[in-house]
Amino acid sequence: MKNPQLMTRRDWLAGAAAVASGATVQHARANITEPVKAKSVAAVVSIYEPKTHADVLIGKILEGWKQDGGAGPALKLSSLYVDQVSDRDMSRQMAAKYNVPIFDTIEKAVTVGSDRIPVDGVISIGEHGDYPLNSKGQQLYPRRRFFKEITDTFQKYHRVVPVFNDKHPGPVWVDAKWMYDRAQELKVPFMAGSSLPLTYRKPELKLPLGTEIESAVGIGYSELDRYGFHALECFQCLVERRRGAESGVEWVQYLEGDAMWNVLDEGLVSQDVFNAALAAVPKVRQGDVRDDSDAGLFLFKYNDGFLGVLFMLQSVNRTSVALKLKGQAKPVATQFEERTEPAHPHFAYLLKSIESMIHTGRPSYPVERTILTSGILDRTLTSRFLDGKKLKTPELAIRYQPVAYPHAPQPDLSSNPSQPLVK
Repeated sequence: MKNPQLMTRRDWLAGAAAVASGATVQHARANITEPVKAKSVAAVVSIYEPKTHADVLIGKILEGWKQDGGAGPALKLSSLYVDQVSDRDMSRQMAAKYNVPIFDTIEKAVTVGSDRIPVDGVISIGEHGDYPLNSKGQQLYPRRRFFKEITDTFQKYHRVVPVFNDKHPGPVWVDAKWMYDRAQELKVPFMAGSSLPLTYRKPELKLPLGTEIESAVGIGYSELDRYGFHALECFQCLVERRRGAESGVEWVQYLEGDAMWNVLDEGLVSQDVFNAALAAVPKVRQGDVRDDSDAGLFLFKYNDGFLGVLFMLQSVNRTSVALKLKGQAKPVATQFEERTEPAHPHFAYLLKSIESMIHTGRPSYPVERTILTSGILDRTLTSRFLDGKKLKTPELAIRYQPVAYPHAPQPDLSSNPSQPLVK
C-alpha cells in the first residue's frame, strides 16, 4: 500500500484560505441557542475504509453526528493524511465530495500545506490497516510515529494545538510513555482512549466520585490486545471513581486455565460479583463458561490495595463491569453497549469530547487514565508471554484526579462546545 501525493499548490492554497477565513460548518446545527464558529482540524489516519474508526469519527465531522447530512459538531475538516490506501479506500471519494485536501506527509496535513499551523486541533487515528504483530500479539500501529511527526511539526512552526489519539497510545509501553512525556514536555493538550467509556450503559449506572467500592469484576471479549484495551478502559472509568483513587498499579499478572478459575474457587475474587458481570453480557456459546478454553484473566493490584479483575472470554460478545458497593447486599452491573445505528453512536459521544477539547483547549478527561490502561495491557500481555509471571509495575504508579465526565445519552450533542462539560 502507498499514499500518493494528490495535492497541487492551487488546491492547498484554497484549503488554507478556507481555514483562515473561519469557514462555518456546512450542515445544519439545530438546537444550539448561540451560533458557534467551527474549529478546524487536521486528521492523520492509518486507513479510511467503511466502518473503520476513521469512517465513524471523521465521517461525523463531514456528514453529521448520524452521518446522514444532519446536525454535527462545530468542527471543520481542513486536511487529511492517510497512511495506507487499499481498494476499499473511501478517503479520496470523501475528500473530493467535501473539498478536503489530502497530503502525502503528516507535516503538510498539519500545516495544510502552508508555512504555519492554521488548524485548531489534530485527530490521530492509528487503528486498522496492514501493520505487523509483535511476539506478544500487539499490532504495531503507527501511533507513536504519527504523534512524533505531529509534534515535530508543532516544534518546527512554533505552535501547539490539542491532539486526540484514538485508542491506546503505544501500543507498547515504551511508546505510550514516550508519547505522554512528549505531550507534557511540549504542553500539548492531549487526550486518548476508547469510545466505550462514553457509550450507553445497560442498565444505566452512574457512580459519584468518591464512591466506596469494595470489589469489581470486568468481562471483555475477543482479541486480548484490541478488545482487552476497550475492556480495561470500561473497568477503569468506573473504579477510578472509588474513594481515594487514583494512584496507579503495583503489579499485574495474566492467568489462564485452572489458575484463572482458582481465583474464584479460592475466594480471592467474589463469585457473586463475577456472576453479576457475566449476567450483563450476551453469550455466543451456551454451556459452562469454564469450558471456554481460550479464556484469560487480567489480574492486577492497585497501589491502594484494590484488586483489578478482568476476565477475557470468547463465549460472550460484549463488555461489562460489576461492582460491590459498600452497604449494598447485591452487586450492581452494567454492559457497555456497542450500538451500530445510527452510525455507531458511541463514536458520536467520543467525538463530542474531542470537539470540547478543541474548542476549550483543555482535555475533557485525564489522558492519564488511558496511559494507565495502556500500561496495564502491555504489562499483562508481557506476563502472558512470560507464562503468567507476576510483574511488579513501579512504572504504573500513575496518579491522577478523575472527573465526572458524562456518558451517553449525555451530554447533549448540540450543546455549546466552548462551555466545559465538567466544571
